[in-house]
Amino acid sequence: MGNIGPELAHAFVQAIPTVIFVTLLVFILRRIFFRPLAAVMKERDEQGKGAVARAKERAAQADARAAEYEALWLKARQEIYTQREGDRRAALAARDEVLKQARARAESTVKAAQADLAAHAAQARRELAESSAALADQIVRVVLAGPVPAGGAKPTASTGEAQR
Repeated sequence: MGNIGPELAHAFVQAIPTVIFVTLLVFILRRIFFRPLAAVMKERDEQGKGAVARAKERAAQADARAAEYEALWLKARQEIYTQREGDRRAALAARDEVLKQARARAESTVKAAQADLAAHAAQARRELAESSAALADQIVRVVLAGPVPAGGAKPTASTGEAQR
């Protein structure tokens, strides 16, 4: 068992160039490959984080614009509603004015017709009063003249005396 020590020493001595080679390879790979790769990956992560931050910022800006557009939309709708309400009130006022004028014309037409009717009625009363007086005179004359013969002829002096 005593032979193992020199054999191990010899194996270590033979492994020294391999250890040096692996160590040198690790340093070279770190400097040439892993550092640039780590730098690229770090830069990519930073760019990704920056892109996410920019995306969030743009999303916030878009939300702000959307809110602004919504506010403008509501304001425009309110203005349109106010304008429509004003137009509606103006139309109602114009309609009321037209109705008022039509009522006034109708009332004046009715009053004129009533005045004309009253004048015609007064004239008819006068004519009736005049004709009633003449008719009364005619009735009195007929009654005083005597009975009317059955034939409808006017009584004459000879027929009137013969009947007495």
